[in-house]
Amino acid sequence: MAIEFDYLVFIGRFEPFHNGHAAVARHALAKASKVIFLVGSADTPRTTKNPFTVAERAVMIQAALGDAADRLIVRPLRDHLYNESLWIANVQRAVAEAVRADGGDADARIGLIGMDKDASSYYLREFPQWPLVDVSHTATLSATELRRFLFEANQIDSHGGLMLIRANVPGPVFDMLEAFRKSSPAFTQLVAEYQFIEQYRAAWSDAPYPPTFVTTDAVIVHSGHVLLVRRRAEPGKGLWALPGGFVGQHESLLEACLRELREETRLKLPLPVLKGSIKGEHVFDHPERSARGRTITHAFHFEFPAGELPPVRGGDDADKARWIAVSEALEMGPQLFEDHLHILEFFLGRG
Repeated sequence: MAIEFDYLVFIGRFEPFHNGHAAVARHALAKASKVIFLVGSADTPRTTKNPFTVAERAVMIQAALGDAADRLIVRPLRDHLYNESLWIANVQRAVAEAVRADGGDADARIGLIGMDKDASSYYLREFPQWPLVDVSHTATLSATELRRFLFEANQIDSHGGLMLIRANVPGPVFDMLEAFRKSSPAFTQLVAEYQFIEQYRAAWSDAPYPPTFVTTDAVIVHSGHVLLVRRRAEPGKGLWALPGGFVGQHESLLEACLRELREETRLKLPLPVLKGSIKGEHVFDHPERSARGRTITHAFHFEFPAGELPPVRGGDDADKARWIAVSEALEMGPQLFEDHLHILEFFLGRG
């Protein structure tokens, strides 16, 4: 097969890197001098949907394609759930920087490769400047199915699941998954979260239609600091989050927000002062923002430009409450729950 491109761009989460990904990568290596992997969902915490860090996924890619290691360029790619234009710009920037760092020419032949399999592949049509190499589907279990087998691997009847994982990922990736399963404390926490989510969804399985949950979150900014709480239990145990929770049957959105704020932080500012400091509000409704199911949150932005930080302490669902400098909070992606980094960025001007 003739080399048609200097670089082919392969965008994916690779959670984990499986045989289908490897087949696309091999096809790309046959058509391009080098392949640029943009590893999505970078700068996020470990979750049952995204259990591996960018560094771990980069090792999977390089180990699976070891014979072509000098032709692989791996770069992280952050999500921007509520700003598609920013995500597209970041893809363009990451590719330009990768080509420049590689010593490529300004007029390098760049293409995009992927499988246009369903609605989730819409992003392949967002880059008309790059010719699309649309590859056929390779028969393999999906990453979602592989993660399920991985999280159930310690159950008594798990041998068949492990065999399916082995059959559907490159050998070096299977070795990594086994090491992760047997020796990583992070895996133990992920299994606990997986079991919680499965039980949570099962509790709603008899509902006449899929439930939609409504929550609120409080973005309290005071003297250049934002108020965060550390979660006490699954999902997201140990992660930092905005104070918030589910809306009660007999309260308004703002009432629910203020109630959760006080329960989780013990913030003693009077209610009239809090209500008078509301600077904005917004609905965050990405369909996949919560592992628990369809959850729409209404976030309220409160701002106090100056003054001494009021005392806070954890309570209810939070084991700790803390004022964190805004600049520090915006760099806490791997430590922040669900889409709370995106919510912070929306209100604080970076999203």
